[in-house]
Amino acid sequence: MASANLIAELECSVCLNIYTDPVNLRCGHNFCRVCIDRVLDTQRGSGGYSCPECREKFPDRPALQRNITLRNIVENFQSAQPNQEESGVFCTHCVDSPVPAVRSCLLCEVSLCDKHLRVHKKSPEHILCDPTFSMESRKCSVHKKILEYYCTEDYTCICISCSMTGGHKGHKIKSLIEAYKKKKETLSNVLQKLLTKREETEERVQSLQEHRRRVEEGEADDTERVTVLFRDLKRRLEDLEKRVLREISGRAERISISIRDLEIKKEELSRKMRHIEELCNMTDPLTVLQESDTGDLCDTEDGDNEDRERREKLLHDGGGLDVAGISHTLSTGLSDIITEVNVDFYVQGAADILLDVNTANNDLHISDDRKTVSWAHGNQNHPETPERFQDYPQVLSSQSFSSGRHYWEVDVGGSESWRVGMCYPSIDRRGGQSGIGNNNKSWGLDREDDQYKVIHDRKVILLPTKISSNRVRIYLDYEAGRISFYDLCDPILHLHTFTTTFTEPLHAGLGVWRGCIKICGGGGQEKSIQGLVTLLGGWMELVEYATNKIKQWVGL
Repeated sequence: MASANLIAELECSVCLNIYTDPVNLRCGHNFCRVCIDRVLDTQRGSGGYSCPECREKFPDRPALQRNITLRNIVENFQSAQPNQEESGVFCTHCVDSPVPAVRSCLLCEVSLCDKHLRVHKKSPEHILCDPTFSMESRKCSVHKKILEYYCTEDYTCICISCSMTGGHKGHKIKSLIEAYKKKKETLSNVLQKLLTKREETEERVQSLQEHRRRVEEGEADDTERVTVLFRDLKRRLEDLEKRVLREISGRAERISISIRDLEIKKEELSRKMRHIEELCNMTDPLTVLQESDTGDLCDTEDGDNEDRERREKLLHDGGGLDVAGISHTLSTGLSDIITEVNVDFYVQGAADILLDVNTANNDLHISDDRKTVSWAHGNQNHPETPERFQDYPQVLSSQSFSSGRHYWEVDVGGSESWRVGMCYPSIDRRGGQSGIGNNNKSWGLDREDDQYKVIHDRKVILLPTKISSNRVRIYLDYEAGRISFYDLCDPILHLHTFTTTFTEPLHAGLGVWRGCIKICGGGGQEKSIQGLVTLLGGWMELVEYATNKIKQWVGL
């Protein structure tokens, strides 16, 4: 295991073999001299050089420093490896005392130790290779001659006879060494591309890991806020339940109060009746006439009317639930909950977005209120400014966003060819790469020929559905690195979300090729999750549900 770990440390990251003539860059990473020279050659003319290991940038071609210490370690390691003995190939000529072979001769079909190799090398026609038992595998199976050439059309190794006769006659032939070098060069280039892709993948992984870390850090706070919210909602709904139950239980109590009031009135009437009967039974006219005014004894009509109305109302309530009253209580109660509960989740509404006329392409007309952009069918002769788009009919907002959560909406019903999105202020203003979405500095939603798509860095994603409303929403969460697009149909439809790490402020951007599109409304604050109304499913729906249930109970 220790030997395997050491081999891994002694391998060049370009060719994946043990270092040959190791050199290092200023960043400290080591490579074979031939390997790093080849890599730097491929970077020539690209505007700079970089280390294939850590991607550190160098404005000029870096000087290569020979790593003598590493070279000595490699040589000592290789000399200590029992590769020759482990191969089991011994010198053909050392019959008395087997000596490990260092090379094999394909011409003579023998294996040689160092001593016999020195004599053998004097004959230039000999073909040497690493020690091997399978010399036949290095010879043509048809002609039994050494494989010295490579057929580039059939991608196979051949002998001299194959190249002159047989199926390879007339094919493009290269020497084995030439083909080998070409293949190594190709593999090196492929390896370089893979290294670049691996670095890009690692960067994306790191970006997502960082994003996950931020999400995890916010989970505890978000969980606490949601818990507090629903605890408050539960308490308020329980209070509303108690109010409704009090109304139900209060009906009998109100009847009891009416009965008690009527009993008191009955006793008063009985008292008056007894007094009047006494007066009627008196025979002394003077006594009857001197009695105080008896008009109030008979003045009961107003009280009778009030009692009669109260009795009629109590008797005609059906003996069941007061549907209208309870519905009113539910309606006002739920409305109060919507109004009073302090939802701590909010989206900071975009300021009243206005278009920056200084950025508008000359084929566009911007309305006086700076909210509508129209295809003008002719040059508008806008003043020349560095910010103005030259080749794309598009315009940016004057506002920018560098933090927070925002949204803005566009009415696209007036055009069949448009693009909306967000972009950095450093976006190019000229050339094909200046279009929103045609670069890595902008993100767009596009309609063209009744086809909807999202685009970023020239990468197009076709949307499987059409936008069914005439209004789209663009939502930005700067810290989370998200730009989302929505179709404001009923219900709202999520179209696509781009996720990245923003490095500059963001401007709203609009482009139009026919007709006109318009920014809708202004900002303010919008409750998250579409507000408590959406969170509760709509308080009117709750009221309607509760009312229908009440009607079911009373058989209406």
